[in-house]
Amino acid sequence: MSCLMVERCGEILFENPDQNVKCVCMLGDVRLRGQTGVPAERRGSYPFIDFRLLNNTTHSGEIGTKKKVKRLLSFQRYFHASRLLRGIIPQAPLHLLDEDYLGQARHMLSKVGMWDFDIFLFDRLTNGNSLVTLLCHLFNAHGLIHHFKLDMVTLHRFLVMVQEDYHSQNPYHNAVHAADVTQAMHCYLKESKLASSLTPLDIMLGLLAAAAHDVDHPGVNQPFLIKTNHHLANLYQNMSVLENHHWRSTIGMLRESRLLAHLPKEMTQDIEQQLGSLILATDINRQNEFLTRLKAHLHNKDLSLEDVHDRHFMLQIALKCADICNPCRIWEMSKQWSERVCEEFYRQGDLEQKFELEISPLCNQQKDSIPSIQIGFMTYIVEPLFREWARFTGHSALSESMLSHLAHNKAQWKRLLPNQRRSSSSGGGSGGPDHTGPGTEAEGQTVTEGDAL
Repeated sequence: MSCLMVERCGEILFENPDQNVKCVCMLGDVRLRGQTGVPAERRGSYPFIDFRLLNNTTHSGEIGTKKKVKRLLSFQRYFHASRLLRGIIPQAPLHLLDEDYLGQARHMLSKVGMWDFDIFLFDRLTNGNSLVTLLCHLFNAHGLIHHFKLDMVTLHRFLVMVQEDYHSQNPYHNAVHAADVTQAMHCYLKESKLASSLTPLDIMLGLLAAAAHDVDHPGVNQPFLIKTNHHLANLYQNMSVLENHHWRSTIGMLRESRLLAHLPKEMTQDIEQQLGSLILATDINRQNEFLTRLKAHLHNKDLSLEDVHDRHFMLQIALKCADICNPCRIWEMSKQWSERVCEEFYRQGDLEQKFELEISPLCNQQKDSIPSIQIGFMTYIVEPLFREWARFTGHSALSESMLSHLAHNKAQWKRLLPNQRRSSSSGGGSGGPDHTGPGTEAEGQTVTEGDAL
Protein backbone atom coordinates (compact mmCIF):
# COMPACT_ATOMS: atom_id res chain seq x y z
CA MET A 1 0.00 0.00 0.00
CA SER A 2 1.63 3.20 -1.13
CA CYS A 3 1.20 6.41 0.75
CA LEU A 4 2.34 9.97 0.47
CA MET A 5 3.64 12.02 3.40
CA VAL A 6 2.41 15.61 3.42
CA GLU A 7 3.66 18.74 5.13
CA ARG A 8 1.67 18.59 8.36
CA CYS A 9 3.58 16.44 10.78
CA GLY A 10 2.13 12.99 11.17
CA GLU A 11 -0.53 13.05 8.44
CA ILE A 12 -0.61 10.26 5.87
CA LEU A 13 -2.61 10.48 2.63
CA PHE A 14 -3.24 7.29 0.72
CA GLU A 15 -2.89 7.69 -3.03
CA ASN A 16 -5.57 5.13 -3.89
CA PRO A 17 -8.97 6.93 -3.97
CA ASP A 18 -10.61 3.81 -2.59
CA GLN A 19 -8.51 4.23 0.52
CA ASN A 20 -9.58 7.77 1.17
CA VAL A 21 -8.43 7.88 4.74
CA LYS A 22 -6.31 10.09 6.92
CA CYS A 23 -4.47 8.85 9.92
CA VAL A 24 -2.83 11.10 12.45
CA CYS A 25 0.26 9.54 13.99
CA MET A 26 1.64 11.99 16.48
CA LEU A 27 5.13 11.26 17.67
CA GLY A 28 6.95 12.75 20.60
CA ASP A 29 6.10 14.53 23.79
CA VAL A 30 5.29 17.87 22.18
CA ARG A 31 2.91 20.74 22.92
CA LEU A 32 1.94 23.29 20.28
CA ARG A 33 2.17 27.03 20.73
CA GLY A 34 0.56 29.27 18.17
CA GLN A 35 1.02 32.93 17.52
CA THR A 36 -1.72 33.74 20.02
CA GLY A 37 0.50 32.55 22.86
CA VAL A 38 -2.23 30.20 24.16
CA PRO A 39 -0.63 26.78 24.74
CA ALA A 40 -2.37 23.96 22.91
CA GLU A 41 -1.88 20.24 23.27
CA ARG A 42 -1.60 17.84 20.39
CA ARG A 43 -4.52 15.44 20.08
CA GLY A 44 -3.87 12.26 21.96
CA SER A 45 -1.59 14.13 24.34
CA TYR A 46 -3.49 12.80 27.35
CA PRO A 47 -2.10 9.28 27.75
CA PHE A 48 -3.98 6.32 29.05
CA ILE A 49 -3.00 6.25 32.70
CA ASP A 50 -0.67 3.33 33.34
CA PHE A 51 -1.65 2.38 36.88
CA ARG A 52 1.34 0.08 37.23
CA LEU A 53 3.27 3.25 37.94
CA LEU A 54 1.18 4.02 40.99
CA ASN A 55 3.01 1.44 43.07
CA ASN A 56 5.93 3.83 43.17
CA THR A 57 3.68 6.69 44.26
CA THR A 58 2.68 5.16 47.55
CA HIS A 59 6.28 4.75 48.60
CA SER A 60 8.32 7.53 47.08
CA GLY A 61 5.67 10.13 46.28
CA GLU A 62 6.92 10.25 42.70
CA ILE A 63 6.09 8.26 39.60
CA GLY A 64 9.53 7.18 38.45
CA THR A 65 12.03 9.51 36.86
CA LYS A 66 11.02 12.31 34.52
CA LYS A 67 12.90 10.65 31.70
CA LYS A 68 11.09 7.36 32.24
CA VAL A 69 7.70 9.00 32.42
CA LYS A 70 8.34 11.09 29.32
CA ARG A 71 9.38 8.03 27.33
CA LEU A 72 6.35 6.06 28.48
CA LEU A 73 3.89 8.87 27.84
CA SER A 74 5.35 9.50 24.40
CA PHE A 75 4.68 5.88 23.46
CA GLN A 76 1.21 6.02 24.96
CA ARG A 77 0.41 9.15 22.96
CA TYR A 78 1.55 7.43 19.79
CA PHE A 79 -0.36 4.27 20.64
CA HIS A 80 -3.52 6.23 21.45
CA ALA A 81 -3.45 8.48 18.41
CA SER A 82 -2.41 6.02 15.73
CA ARG A 83 -5.35 3.91 14.60
CA LEU A 84 -3.25 2.10 12.01
CA LEU A 85 -0.83 1.02 14.74
CA ARG A 86 -3.73 -0.87 16.28
CA GLY A 87 -4.72 -2.38 12.94
CA ILE A 88 -7.86 -0.25 12.56
CA ILE A 89 -8.53 1.17 9.11
CA PRO A 90 -10.66 4.32 9.40
CA GLN A 91 -13.82 4.47 7.31
CA ALA A 92 -14.21 6.87 4.40
CA PRO A 93 -14.77 10.23 6.08
CA LEU A 94 -18.06 11.31 4.52
CA HIS A 95 -19.91 8.03 5.02
CA LEU A 96 -21.54 9.07 8.31
CA LEU A 97 -24.38 6.56 8.45
CA ASP A 98 -24.89 2.92 7.54
CA GLU A 99 -27.47 2.75 4.75
CA ASP A 100 -29.87 0.55 6.72
CA TYR A 101 -30.22 3.12 9.49
CA LEU A 102 -30.02 6.32 7.43
CA GLY A 103 -33.76 6.92 7.35
CA GLN A 104 -34.23 6.38 11.08
CA ALA A 105 -31.29 8.62 11.98
CA ARG A 106 -32.55 11.38 9.69
CA HIS A 107 -35.97 11.12 11.25
CA MET A 108 -34.41 11.54 14.69
CA LEU A 109 -32.44 14.59 13.52
CA SER A 110 -35.70 16.20 12.44
CA LYS A 111 -36.65 16.13 16.13
CA VAL A 112 -33.26 17.08 17.55
CA GLY A 113 -34.77 20.05 19.37
CA MET A 114 -37.08 17.86 21.44
CA TRP A 115 -36.11 17.27 25.07
CA ASP A 116 -36.96 13.55 24.91
CA PHE A 117 -34.34 13.02 22.17
CA ASP A 118 -32.81 9.57 22.83
CA ILE A 119 -29.06 10.00 22.38
CA PHE A 120 -28.40 6.32 23.12
CA LEU A 121 -30.63 5.20 20.25
CA PHE A 122 -29.15 7.87 17.99
CA ASP A 123 -25.64 6.65 18.77
CA ARG A 124 -26.63 3.11 17.80
CA LEU A 125 -28.26 4.29 14.57
CA THR A 126 -25.13 6.22 13.61
CA ASN A 127 -22.85 3.31 14.40
CA GLY A 128 -21.15 5.14 17.26
CA ASN A 129 -20.81 8.43 15.36
CA SER A 130 -23.46 10.41 17.25
CA LEU A 131 -21.21 13.38 18.01
CA VAL A 132 -19.92 13.85 14.46
CA THR A 133 -23.33 13.34 12.86
CA LEU A 134 -25.11 15.62 15.33
CA LEU A 135 -22.60 18.46 14.98
CA CYS A 136 -22.57 18.32 11.18
CA HIS A 137 -26.36 18.57 11.23
CA LEU A 138 -26.49 21.41 13.76
CA PHE A 139 -23.78 23.43 12.03
CA ASN A 140 -25.80 23.18 8.83
CA ALA A 141 -29.17 23.80 10.52
CA HIS A 142 -27.88 26.96 12.22
CA GLY A 143 -26.33 28.23 8.99
CA LEU A 144 -22.84 28.24 10.49
CA ILE A 145 -21.17 26.52 7.53
CA HIS A 146 -22.40 29.22 5.16
CA HIS A 147 -21.89 32.13 7.56
CA PHE A 148 -18.28 31.28 8.45
CA LYS A 149 -17.50 29.82 5.00
CA LEU A 150 -16.40 26.53 6.55
CA ASP A 151 -15.12 23.70 4.40
CA MET A 152 -17.37 20.70 5.03
CA VAL A 153 -14.60 18.13 4.69
CA THR A 154 -12.37 20.08 7.08
CA LEU A 155 -15.25 20.46 9.54
CA HIS A 156 -15.88 16.75 9.40
CA ARG A 157 -12.20 15.97 9.92
CA PHE A 158 -12.10 18.23 12.98
CA LEU A 159 -15.24 16.65 14.46
CA VAL A 160 -13.83 13.15 13.91
CA MET A 161 -10.70 14.23 15.77
CA VAL A 162 -12.81 15.44 18.68
CA GLN A 163 -14.97 12.32 18.76
CA GLU A 164 -11.99 9.97 18.60
CA ASP A 165 -10.21 11.77 21.43
CA TYR A 166 -13.00 10.83 23.82
CA HIS A 167 -12.24 7.56 25.58
CA SER A 168 -14.88 5.03 24.63
CA GLN A 169 -13.93 2.83 27.60
CA ASN A 170 -15.20 5.48 30.02
CA PRO A 171 -18.70 4.55 31.18
CA TYR A 172 -19.74 8.21 31.40
CA HIS A 173 -17.21 10.71 30.07
CA ASN A 174 -17.24 9.57 26.47
CA ALA A 175 -18.39 10.88 23.08
CA VAL A 176 -22.02 9.95 23.77
CA HIS A 177 -21.99 12.24 26.82
CA ALA A 178 -20.53 15.00 24.63
CA ALA A 179 -23.30 14.45 22.06
CA ASP A 180 -25.92 14.53 24.82
CA VAL A 181 -24.57 17.81 26.19
CA THR A 182 -24.46 19.25 22.66
CA GLN A 183 -28.11 18.31 22.03
CA ALA A 184 -29.10 19.91 25.34
CA MET A 185 -27.12 23.03 24.44
CA HIS A 186 -28.99 23.20 21.13
CA CYS A 187 -32.29 23.13 23.06
CA TYR A 188 -31.13 25.92 25.37
CA LEU A 189 -29.92 28.07 22.48
CA LYS A 190 -33.47 27.90 21.12
CA GLU A 191 -35.01 29.32 24.30
CA SER A 192 -36.81 32.51 23.21
CA LYS A 193 -35.26 34.59 26.01
CA LEU A 194 -31.81 33.76 24.65
CA ALA A 195 -32.27 32.98 20.95
CA SER A 196 -33.30 36.45 19.85
CA SER A 197 -30.01 37.96 21.04
CA LEU A 198 -27.54 35.31 19.89
CA THR A 199 -25.11 35.94 17.06
CA PRO A 200 -23.79 33.19 14.75
CA LEU A 201 -20.52 33.37 16.68
CA ASP A 202 -22.35 32.78 19.98
CA ILE A 203 -24.08 29.73 18.53
CA MET A 204 -20.88 28.28 17.09
CA LEU A 205 -19.04 28.83 20.37
CA GLY A 206 -21.83 27.19 22.35
CA LEU A 207 -21.94 24.10 20.15
CA LEU A 208 -18.16 23.71 19.91
CA ALA A 209 -17.71 24.12 23.67
CA ALA A 210 -20.44 21.57 24.35
CA ALA A 211 -18.93 19.06 21.93
CA ALA A 212 -15.37 19.39 23.26
CA HIS A 213 -15.94 20.26 26.93
CA ASP A 214 -14.72 16.84 28.20
CA VAL A 215 -12.45 15.80 25.34
CA ASP A 216 -9.72 13.30 26.29
CA HIS A 217 -11.21 12.80 29.77
CA PRO A 218 -9.31 10.00 31.57
CA GLY A 219 -12.26 8.74 33.62
CA VAL A 220 -10.80 9.89 36.94
CA ASN A 221 -11.22 13.20 38.72
CA GLN A 222 -8.88 16.05 39.56
CA PRO A 223 -8.07 14.93 43.12
CA PHE A 224 -6.96 11.58 41.70
CA LEU A 225 -4.59 13.28 39.26
CA ILE A 226 -3.20 15.43 42.05
CA LYS A 227 -2.55 12.64 44.53
CA THR A 228 -0.91 10.47 41.84
CA ASN A 229 1.34 13.35 40.76
CA HIS A 230 0.07 13.30 37.19
CA HIS A 231 2.00 15.61 34.88
CA LEU A 232 -1.15 17.60 34.00
CA ALA A 233 -1.79 18.38 37.67
CA ASN A 234 1.68 19.89 37.81
CA LEU A 235 1.27 21.66 34.48
CA TYR A 236 -1.93 23.43 35.56
CA GLN A 237 -0.87 23.83 39.18
CA ASN A 238 -3.81 21.78 40.51
CA MET A 239 -6.33 24.37 39.26
CA SER A 240 -9.14 23.24 36.91
CA VAL A 241 -6.73 20.59 35.67
CA LEU A 242 -9.15 18.63 33.50
CA GLU A 243 -10.97 21.68 32.15
CA ASN A 244 -7.70 23.36 31.17
CA HIS A 245 -6.66 20.20 29.39
CA HIS A 246 -9.99 19.92 27.55
CA TRP A 247 -9.65 23.52 26.39
CA ARG A 248 -6.00 23.32 25.30
CA SER A 249 -6.66 20.03 23.51
CA THR A 250 -9.54 21.64 21.64
CA ILE A 251 -7.32 24.51 20.53
CA GLY A 252 -4.73 22.00 19.36
CA MET A 253 -7.29 20.21 17.22
CA LEU A 254 -8.68 23.45 15.79
CA ARG A 255 -5.20 24.51 14.71
CA GLU A 256 -4.23 21.08 13.45
CA SER A 257 -7.38 20.73 11.36
CA ARG A 258 -7.10 24.35 10.13
CA LEU A 259 -10.86 24.63 10.40
CA LEU A 260 -10.69 28.36 11.14
CA ALA A 261 -7.44 29.14 9.31
CA HIS A 262 -9.25 31.29 6.73
CA LEU A 263 -10.68 33.63 9.38
CA PRO A 264 -8.89 36.82 10.53
CA LYS A 265 -6.23 36.23 13.17
CA GLU A 266 -7.98 38.48 15.70
CA MET A 267 -11.18 36.50 15.29
CA THR A 268 -9.53 33.10 15.80
CA GLN A 269 -7.76 34.43 18.90
CA ASP A 270 -11.10 35.60 20.27
CA ILE A 271 -12.74 32.24 19.51
CA GLU A 272 -9.97 30.36 21.30
CA GLN A 273 -10.22 32.57 24.38
CA GLN A 274 -14.02 32.38 24.52
CA LEU A 275 -13.94 28.61 24.13
CA GLY A 276 -11.58 28.52 27.10
CA SER A 277 -13.90 30.67 29.18
CA LEU A 278 -16.85 28.42 28.38
CA ILE A 279 -15.08 25.11 28.99
CA LEU A 280 -13.44 26.34 32.21
CA ALA A 281 -16.90 27.31 33.49
CA THR A 282 -17.84 23.61 33.60
CA ASP A 283 -15.49 23.07 36.56
CA ILE A 284 -17.99 21.90 39.18
CA ASN A 285 -15.85 23.45 41.90
CA ARG A 286 -16.87 26.87 40.52
CA GLN A 287 -20.57 26.11 40.86
CA ASN A 288 -21.23 28.53 43.71
CA GLU A 289 -19.32 31.29 41.94
CA PHE A 290 -21.58 31.15 38.88
CA LEU A 291 -24.78 30.47 40.81
CA THR A 292 -24.24 33.45 43.12
CA ARG A 293 -23.55 35.73 40.15
CA LEU A 294 -26.64 34.49 38.28
CA LYS A 295 -28.86 35.02 41.33
CA ALA A 296 -27.53 38.55 41.72
CA HIS A 297 -28.24 39.40 38.07
CA LEU A 298 -31.77 38.04 38.28
CA HIS A 299 -32.43 39.81 41.58
CA ASN A 300 -31.13 43.13 40.26
CA LYS A 301 -32.73 42.60 36.83
CA ASP A 302 -29.58 43.96 35.21
CA LEU A 303 -28.89 41.29 32.60
CA SER A 304 -28.66 42.83 29.15
CA LEU A 305 -28.30 40.24 26.42
CA GLU A 306 -27.39 43.00 23.99
CA ASP A 307 -24.17 43.28 25.98
CA VAL A 308 -21.54 40.83 24.76
CA HIS A 309 -20.28 40.09 28.28
CA ASP A 310 -23.72 39.32 29.69
CA ARG A 311 -24.49 37.18 26.68
CA HIS A 312 -21.28 35.22 27.17
CA PHE A 313 -22.10 34.74 30.83
CA MET A 314 -25.45 33.21 29.92
CA LEU A 315 -23.71 30.93 27.43
CA GLN A 316 -21.54 29.76 30.35
CA ILE A 317 -24.66 29.12 32.42
CA ALA A 318 -26.32 27.29 29.52
CA LEU A 319 -23.27 25.04 29.11
CA LYS A 320 -23.17 24.35 32.85
CA CYS A 321 -26.84 23.37 32.71
CA ALA A 322 -26.29 21.17 29.65
CA ASP A 323 -23.35 19.45 31.35
CA ILE A 324 -25.38 18.36 34.38
CA CYS A 325 -28.85 18.04 32.82
CA ASN A 326 -29.06 14.24 33.07
CA PRO A 327 -31.28 14.35 36.20
CA CYS A 328 -33.68 16.55 34.20
CA ARG A 329 -34.15 14.01 31.40
CA ILE A 330 -36.96 11.46 31.31
CA TRP A 331 -36.45 8.69 33.88
CA GLU A 332 -35.42 5.98 31.41
CA MET A 333 -32.49 8.03 30.10
CA SER A 334 -31.68 9.75 33.38
CA LYS A 335 -31.32 6.40 35.13
CA GLN A 336 -28.88 5.17 32.49
CA TRP A 337 -26.69 8.23 32.90
CA SER A 338 -26.79 7.92 36.70
CA GLU A 339 -25.65 4.31 36.55
CA ARG A 340 -22.88 5.21 34.10
CA VAL A 341 -21.43 8.05 36.16
CA CYS A 342 -21.53 5.97 39.33
CA GLU A 343 -19.81 3.10 37.55
CA GLU A 344 -17.03 5.55 36.66
CA PHE A 345 -16.85 6.65 40.30
CA TYR A 346 -16.65 3.06 41.48
CA ARG A 347 -13.91 2.20 39.00
CA GLN A 348 -11.82 5.02 40.39
CA GLY A 349 -12.51 3.82 43.93
CA ASP A 350 -11.42 0.30 43.01
CA LEU A 351 -8.16 1.65 41.58
CA GLU A 352 -7.53 3.73 44.67
CA GLN A 353 -8.15 0.74 46.90
CA LYS A 354 -5.92 -1.48 44.77
CA PHE A 355 -3.01 0.92 45.01
CA GLU A 356 -3.59 1.73 48.69
CA LEU A 357 -4.72 5.29 48.08
CA GLU A 358 -7.44 7.01 50.06
CA ILE A 359 -10.77 6.32 48.35
CA SER A 360 -12.30 9.54 47.02
CA PRO A 361 -15.77 10.70 48.12
CA LEU A 362 -18.62 8.85 46.37
CA CYS A 363 -16.23 6.28 44.89
CA ASN A 364 -16.70 3.52 47.48
CA GLN A 365 -19.16 1.02 46.03
CA GLN A 366 -19.61 -0.63 49.42
CA LYS A 367 -20.70 2.60 51.12
CA ASP A 368 -21.98 4.96 48.43
CA SER A 369 -25.15 3.72 46.73
CA ILE A 370 -26.35 5.09 43.40
CA PRO A 371 -29.61 6.45 44.90
CA SER A 372 -27.83 8.32 47.71
CA ILE A 373 -25.25 9.78 45.29
CA GLN A 374 -27.95 10.93 42.90
CA ILE A 375 -30.18 12.44 45.56
CA GLY A 376 -27.28 14.44 46.96
CA PHE A 377 -26.24 15.58 43.48
CA MET A 378 -29.77 16.68 42.62
CA THR A 379 -30.28 18.46 45.92
CA TYR A 380 -27.06 20.43 46.17
CA ILE A 381 -25.95 20.89 42.54
CA VAL A 382 -28.75 20.43 40.02
CA GLU A 383 -31.84 21.89 41.68
CA PRO A 384 -30.32 25.27 42.68
CA LEU A 385 -28.96 25.88 39.17
CA PHE A 386 -32.06 24.81 37.26
CA ARG A 387 -34.38 26.82 39.49
CA GLU A 388 -32.42 29.94 38.53
CA TRP A 389 -32.32 28.91 34.87
CA ALA A 390 -36.13 28.67 34.98
CA ARG A 391 -36.28 32.19 36.41
CA PHE A 392 -34.04 33.45 33.61
CA THR A 393 -36.19 31.85 30.88
CA GLY A 394 -39.39 33.21 32.41
CA HIS A 395 -40.40 29.66 33.36
CA SER A 396 -40.49 28.47 29.77
CA ALA A 397 -42.17 25.21 28.84
CA LEU A 398 -38.78 23.48 28.59
CA SER A 399 -37.52 24.71 31.95
CA GLU A 400 -40.74 23.69 33.68
CA SER A 401 -40.56 20.28 32.00
CA MET A 402 -36.98 19.82 33.21
CA LEU A 403 -37.92 20.72 36.79
CA SER A 404 -40.82 18.28 36.60
CA HIS A 405 -38.55 15.47 35.42
CA LEU A 406 -36.06 16.38 38.13
CA ALA A 407 -38.68 16.10 40.87
CA HIS A 408 -39.96 12.80 39.48
CA ASN A 409 -36.48 11.31 39.15
CA LYS A 410 -35.54 12.37 42.65
CA ALA A 411 -38.66 10.67 44.00
CA GLN A 412 -37.75 7.53 42.06
CA TRP A 413 -34.26 7.43 43.58
CA LYS A 414 -35.70 7.98 47.07
CA ARG A 415 -37.88 4.92 46.60
CA LEU A 416 -34.76 2.95 45.64
CA LEU A 417 -32.79 4.00 48.72
CA PRO A 418 -31.76 1.23 51.11
CA ASN A 419 -34.45 0.81 53.81
CA GLN A 420 -32.45 2.41 56.60
CA ARG A 421 -31.58 5.51 54.59
CA ARG A 422 -35.15 5.78 53.25
CA SER A 423 -36.67 5.79 56.72
CA SER A 424 -34.20 8.38 57.98
CA SER A 425 -34.92 10.69 55.04
CA SER A 426 -38.70 10.25 54.83
CA GLY A 427 -39.27 13.71 56.25
CA GLY A 428 -37.14 15.43 53.64
CA GLY A 429 -39.93 16.01 51.09
CA SER A 430 -38.88 16.99 47.60
CA GLY A 431 -35.66 18.41 48.97
CA GLY A 432 -34.17 14.92 49.45
CA PRO A 433 -32.66 13.67 52.73
CA ASP A 434 -33.43 15.98 55.61
CA HIS A 435 -29.99 17.28 56.51
CA THR A 436 -29.82 19.92 59.19
CA GLY A 437 -27.04 21.83 60.84
CA PRO A 438 -23.44 21.65 59.63
CA GLY A 439 -23.97 18.30 57.90
CA THR A 440 -25.77 19.98 55.00
CA GLU A 441 -22.80 21.98 53.83
CA ALA A 442 -20.46 19.06 54.38
CA GLU A 443 -22.49 16.67 52.26
CA GLY A 444 -22.93 19.31 49.58
CA GLN A 445 -19.16 19.71 49.41
CA THR A 446 -18.74 15.93 49.21
CA VAL A 447 -21.12 15.74 46.27
CA THR A 448 -19.24 18.52 44.50
CA GLU A 449 -15.87 16.90 44.95
CA GLY A 450 -17.08 13.45 43.95
CA ASP A 451 -18.72 14.65 40.76
CA ALA A 452 -15.77 16.72 39.56
CA LEU A 453 -14.61 14.06 37.12
